[in-house]
Amino acid sequence: MMKEISVIGVPMDLGQLRRGVDMGPSAIRYAGMSERLEGLGFTIYDEGDIKVEIKERADNGAETRLKNLEAVTKGNVRLSEKVEEVVRLNRFPLVLGGDHSIAIGTLAGIAKHNKNLGVIWFDAHGDLNTADTSPSGNIHGMSLAVSLGIGDSSLTNIGGFAPKIKPENVVIIGARSLDPGERKLIREKGIRVYTMHEIDRLGMTRVMEETITYLKERTDSVHLSLDLDGLDPDDAPGVGTPVVGGISYRESHLAMEILSEAEIVTSAEFVEINPILDERNKTAEVAVALMSSLFGDKLL
Repeated sequence: MMKEISVIGVPMDLGQLRRGVDMGPSAIRYAGMSERLEGLGFTIYDEGDIKVEIKERADNGAETRLKNLEAVTKGNVRLSEKVEEVVRLNRFPLVLGGDHSIAIGTLAGIAKHNKNLGVIWFDAHGDLNTADTSPSGNIHGMSLAVSLGIGDSSLTNIGGFAPKIKPENVVIIGARSLDPGERKLIREKGIRVYTMHEIDRLGMTRVMEETITYLKERTDSVHLSLDLDGLDPDDAPGVGTPVVGGISYRESHLAMEILSEAEIVTSAEFVEINPILDERNKTAEVAVALMSSLFGDKLL
């Protein structure tokens, strides 16, 4: 793994309705992220936060049915440019959210330099909705579909090309809340998904080993997109769309430890931490602990 990490905060709360997720990057920094990673021997470059329009000034998306489309697009354009710059410097991009709509910009920036990019989508949700299938019009539930080239052109064409990733290069882990349109798209595109049923039945070790083997065979590098609502709400309460019956704290650590040993992850983002809904910054501290495991922290 690259020894230089560029941290990029994205205080985006426009991709969904609940306030507070824009404070996620600050909460993660406050939880001691830089100190923890520096202690593992990494050099940290904190690039600060991407400028994001405040909700009170953003469009409401009434004309398109996609809420805050223009502001979400602008924020992700800025993010994609910053991520691309970091990749050119041969540093590891570590993006802090913000809601999961920021994956649109992260993947756009990374895919500029990785034509056969693999993605591990660690999430309770598929984020594969479109304007036609979304029950809410919230863009954070569309970010994976957009990155596959499916959705509004202002989002899919960020960076000047689409799609950013191929469906056969995606693995979703931890899904337990999928809308009908998402299930249809998963079947049509042949996207590999490990729901909580598979995790319970196979165990996290086998799920991760299968994921790593699958992606190693077909991709050049791998991006980890980790939504904290992939964890069970008992372990990560500070998220906007919690779903009971999720991945445990220990299973999540094991997943990160196995990824660290495999040395395939070349970029990552941790998203959907909402301090307003949290308990004494517990979810941000969980995020930092998982980052630490991903970057090689071991007990012995």
